[in-house]
Amino acid sequence: MSAQNEAGRQETVAPTASATAPSVPAIELRGISKAFGPVQANKDIAISVAKGSIHGIIGENGAGKSTLMSILYGFYKADSGQILINGKEVQIADSQAAIAAGIGMVFQHFKLVENFTVLENVILGAEDGGLLKPSLAKARKLLKQLSDEYELSVDPDALIEELSVGHQQRVEILKALYRQADILILDEPTGVLTPAEADHLFRILEGLKEQGKTIIMITHKLREIMEITDTVSVMRRGEMTATVKTSETSPEELAELMVGRKVLLHVDKKPATPGAPVVQIENLRVIDEQKVERLKGVSFEVRAGEIVGIAGVAGNGQTELLEVLGGYQNGTGKVVMNGQEIDLSGKHSNGQTRRARGIAHVPEDRHDEGLILEFQAWENMVFGYHHAPEYQKNALLMDNAGIKAMTQSSMDKFDVRPPNPKLEAKSFSGGNQQKIVLAREIERNPDLLLVGQPTRGVDIGAIEFIHQQIVALRDQGKAILLVSVELDEILSLSDRIIVMFDGQIMGERIPAETNEGELGLMMAGITDTKHETAGADQ
Repeated sequence: MSAQNEAGRQETVAPTASATAPSVPAIELRGISKAFGPVQANKDIAISVAKGSIHGIIGENGAGKSTLMSILYGFYKADSGQILINGKEVQIADSQAAIAAGIGMVFQHFKLVENFTVLENVILGAEDGGLLKPSLAKARKLLKQLSDEYELSVDPDALIEELSVGHQQRVEILKALYRQADILILDEPTGVLTPAEADHLFRILEGLKEQGKTIIMITHKLREIMEITDTVSVMRRGEMTATVKTSETSPEELAELMVGRKVLLHVDKKPATPGAPVVQIENLRVIDEQKVERLKGVSFEVRAGEIVGIAGVAGNGQTELLEVLGGYQNGTGKVVMNGQEIDLSGKHSNGQTRRARGIAHVPEDRHDEGLILEFQAWENMVFGYHHAPEYQKNALLMDNAGIKAMTQSSMDKFDVRPPNPKLEAKSFSGGNQQKIVLAREIERNPDLLLVGQPTRGVDIGAIEFIHQQIVALRDQGKAILLVSVELDEILSLSDRIIVMFDGQIMGERIPAETNEGELGLMMAGITDTKHETAGADQ
């Protein structure tokens, strides 16, 4: 099938199913439409999902994927259309009706009570009567059966707040299975997982499929679609553009179907021509409030005109590194920026001082640290730079009209959709929220850009754009320090790669001279990778 011929029209193929699966689909949606005021989120959607299959749904941010699944799970009611489960039409008025129909959903942001145990979270809302003791005893027994059967091993008495993100996700899956779900919807399931956790999740999903469960996976990661799904449906601007067998398509074709144009799936950049060091870091240490040493004598430098990528499993000191350099965290050691030492004691090390030194910071968590979601785009676009003379009308007032005009210009340049400075930040999709943060920081022409997880939860079209902006800044002679848990992003963007484990630097590599296997071993604390990676693809 040619992507050039297929983009923009819908092709329907028979979904892949096991030889023993009935011909009746597990799920069939017919003519589903949903509007929010003037915005048509879903338009006449038709989709069929085979029993015992893994069906991917992909599309750009705002394409309507989550709205469609929210209709299936009872969060929204469709304006028109039919939902059929196992060949029978059902009315799904709310999530309880969805659960009764055998549907479970695992959200990107987990719906767990952090100070409850695993067991308590699993039975929450599904207790047998008013007495908890019998419910807990029954749940404990069933939880062990489910854990053993589907490789979902989790300590039932552990508090949620003590579990890793990957284990919390297993709890969400167990919750759905405990409620006897035969259909599982997973929304961006690997968005917060390490590569190892993602691989384990895929093994779990394959096991569920073998047991006859039907899985719908919403994701923007084409590599994962190709790896785990049987069939994939592509959405664009609220409509279904194609449904194809995964074995009969390619990442390039899917990307074009998603975006409506050809998309570069690799970073197109010239070799770096590094200049003088912009920031020099020596023996940097951080001890957190619990007296745990998070950075253990980190030393390196970032030069003008280069991108230095920090690879590592989340929680190994990368966050603290960005926070110290960005002025959010105290530390000890020595940081020299453009020949001048920066105070790390906290007395003068706030973000405002850092910005005056030419440091811009795109934080890892755009919701908690990058934006105030209830504020409008133009207000978010000036945060941290609101004291700049060009934004001051007089001693008492800011030049709001000028800030709005600047915001409009930046939104147009960074292709923020919709380009409305007066729209609240929470009304933008995740990819467009990220563009707002990037525009705010990059447009200040920093000497050093700290950027954490630049494309987390961002669709393929926006990823391409964000990568282009980071490379363009490098080509202007700026220094970039990049932190990402996506190894392919680190390998394709970085000019040098530093690997961190347990708050320490395990080594440095040149992207062309290493591979994911070697980096993965270093991320696990193994420094002698020579024999382990012999023969690996470069």
